[in-house]
Amino acid sequence: MSDTPSLLIGGNAAGHFLMDASMANRHGLIAGATGTGKTVTLQNLTESFSRLGVPVFIADVKGDLSGLAALGSHHPKIDARVKQLNIENYQFRSVPTVFWDVFGTNGHHIRATISAMGPLLLGSLLELNDTQSGVLYACFKVADDNGWLLLDLKDLRAMLTWLSDNANELKGEYGNISSSSIGAIQRKLLVLDEQGAEHFFNEPAIELDDLIKTDFSGNGVVNVLDATKLIHDSPKLYACFLIWLLAELFEKLPEVGDADRPKFVLFFDEAHLIFDGAANVLVNKIEQVVRLIRSKGVGVYFVSQSPADIPEDILGQLGMKIQHALRAFTPKDKKAVQAAAATFRQNPNINTEQLITELGVGEALVSVLDADGKPTPVELVYIKPPESRLGPLTEAERAEHIARSPYKGRYDKVIDRESAYELLKQKTEKLAESNAQAAAQKPAAKAQSTRQTPIEAMVKSAARSIGSQLGRQIMRGVLGSLFGKR
Repeated sequence: MSDTPSLLIGGNAAGHFLMDASMANRHGLIAGATGTGKTVTLQNLTESFSRLGVPVFIADVKGDLSGLAALGSHHPKIDARVKQLNIENYQFRSVPTVFWDVFGTNGHHIRATISAMGPLLLGSLLELNDTQSGVLYACFKVADDNGWLLLDLKDLRAMLTWLSDNANELKGEYGNISSSSIGAIQRKLLVLDEQGAEHFFNEPAIELDDLIKTDFSGNGVVNVLDATKLIHDSPKLYACFLIWLLAELFEKLPEVGDADRPKFVLFFDEAHLIFDGAANVLVNKIEQVVRLIRSKGVGVYFVSQSPADIPEDILGQLGMKIQHALRAFTPKDKKAVQAAAATFRQNPNINTEQLITELGVGEALVSVLDADGKPTPVELVYIKPPESRLGPLTEAERAEHIARSPYKGRYDKVIDRESAYELLKQKTEKLAESNAQAAAQKPAAKAQSTRQTPIEAMVKSAARSIGSQLGRQIMRGVLGSLFGKR
């Protein structure tokens, strides 16, 4: 065996099947129908990376990956597989785990700001047409040019209101800003708000360094995002969050060059949600980031039912492929099986297309990259069972684990710093007081005929909006007390 660190995926009659850890930043795919063993494979790989000191981020869409934080236990099928594969030093143990949750219920609250998300992702999240996307880009550009940081949904709504009120003054520099497009965006923001997006777009935003940690024993910390409610209530937000995380890592992590293992690994479950309905420009951006982020030492692993769920340009970049069983009941299913078989480097001893439909639970067809970066011929592999618990923690166990987390209290409470809402309220009150004094002194005075400046228009718009409860909610963030561009 080589001294290069490796991950034990499983084995067969020829012996153990290993993946060279130095190739793990070349990304991968775990595919297969529901109930064929993808979760076990996912859990096994997560443990292996953690043991090598590689931090992991994993989206838990079914709620059963929390078992990574607990010891496994004997089961006849587990014991039989360990004996079959002749795994030495197999022992039941957990991995260091931190739980995260967009809603702050089943883990530490994970958040990002509107400014960090950016207009491309946000436009995809809102499913805007080209005209509406153009207005959204103008909104971000105006905010950047004036140092008005967009932190949450209230900030964005306020900015859109200001654009609408000052469209004529802005037209020359930023183009036409139609009220109908702004109205459409505002309505879609209300829908997004109803889906719980206000829990995500806020501060304190997640610090990426908090996701890339090792424990005192040198094991990589596994970050488990509870995505059960997120998938159900707002699958688009789930997809955009994962893309945002990928983009943030690419932007902020330094180049690492060739290394014997990744710096960080991400598993994106239900990967089809990332690409379903996504605009071509967004898919192209994802393809670009996936291609380049490996130079930052980051490995990205997509988990889905079929390779056909992944765009071809991205699928071609995935060095490791683990294919669990697919069913072929319809002509469409048969095409999916053929496409899955075609993604492998063929093995003359295996009928790949036929075997995909015959695999049992915990069995998979696997190909990885060798030390030279070439894909190995596909092999039938019996997947190694995880050493942590198969199945979720109880509510009490999860609560106890969160209470002992090093991040307890850091992300729990929303930080609402003084920003445009407070500043505009003060300006509006001063303006109202000044107008009242002027009216008392000159009750018959006529209104000024000079053209109002954009700032005056904004303050007057704020005065109208703040008069209602809705206005009080949406006006925060128009001017912004935080300066500087992203």
